[in-house]
Amino acid sequence: MLPHLSSNNTPTAPETYPLVEKGGPSYAAFALALVSLSHTPIEQRIYAAMLASALAGSGESAFTARELISLTGVRSLTTIRRALDGLLLKLSVERAPKGNGNGKREHGTGYCVYTPAQILSRRKENGSGNGKLDHLRLRNGSFERAVARVAENPLLSRREAQVALCCVEGLTNAQIGKRLEVSEQTVKFHLRHVFVKFGVKRRAELISKLLM
Repeated sequence: MLPHLSSNNTPTAPETYPLVEKGGPSYAAFALALVSLSHTPIEQRIYAAMLASALAGSGESAFTARELISLTGVRSLTTIRRALDGLLLKLSVERAPKGNGNGKREHGTGYCVYTPAQILSRRKENGSGNGKLDHLRLRNGSFERAVARVAENPLLSRREAQVALCCVEGLTNAQIGKRLEVSEQTVKFHLRHVFVKFGVKRRAELISKLLM
């Protein structure tokens, strides 16, 4: 069963940034940004739709894969199920029997959705499930600011955001490529775009801009 959701965890459109409110990062905004960056684009699209639906309802919802086709506009049942498998592995959703509204359970399995803060807590307790962002931890205020500033930039792609945060950790291009499972040349390509979108010319300037 889905824990009660807080009104502070307001979902945003899955295809776009920003992921945090202006006026300074909060834990809820930080969690939302970090969880969103850990999802693939299709996983985030489905997760955001599920979270928005749960928040708009009673606070407790269980979704079937077929219901999500109508909810998200994604027409492929296979795509929906693959994304749900990814969300399950990342502990963002959980399988649950689907209720029929009369206190009974229908045949088949539905999916419950967790808030970003709950997801981070579940991942910490289980020691796994963070997808490509296993390395990102809740650290100090500077790192939280960096996550918020990356999420606030409406020009960044998801991969560029990941590369930017890896730079904040002090990783080399080769280390970033290994962590994100892409080539070093791909990292350099994304990094050039990140520099342009943040108005800097080198890595040190980017790190300073994100942390200060």
